[in-house]
Amino acid sequence: MAKVTIKVNGKNYTKAVEDRMLLVDFLRDELRLTGTHVGCDTSQCGCCTVHIDGRAVKSCSVLAAQANGTSIVTIEGMAKKGKLHPIQRAFSECHGLQCGFCTPGMIMATAGLLKDNPNPTDDEIYKGLEGNLCRCTGYINIVKAVKMSAKLLRGKKH
Repeated sequence: MAKVTIKVNGKNYTKAVEDRMLLVDFLRDELRLTGTHVGCDTSQCGCCTVHIDGRAVKSCSVLAAQANGTSIVTIEGMAKKGKLHPIQRAFSECHGLQCGFCTPGMIMATAGLLKDNPNPTDDEIYKGLEGNLCRCTGYINIVKAVKMSAKLLRGKKH
């Protein structure tokens, strides 16, 4: 067992966890933050993407013990005071989702992409979201949502 202290969405948590517990399982099972999805358990789909110390990371590829002392933002931490984050709003307005299963990971990956590249081209968007799979869409509306997100984050009207 390992004792971990992790800040998640601005709140500190200290818990004893098994050494082999994945961060995604810690978030879902220990903290009951079920917006972070488990899609493949092999780091292929991106449904479990969260931000660890400001970087988009697949939480199924990190042990909870490795996250000790870090600050994590999950999809639940994106909205503030009941108001959707601009990326969440863009995904909704551009219909960048269908079943919604991949959406939390797509939104977190988009936030990471736009942090590093606030005005990406289509090719850069496809490359930036490469590790996040959607089985429902053809990605066209997801790319539109990323572009709208970029505009919103830069303070432009759409």
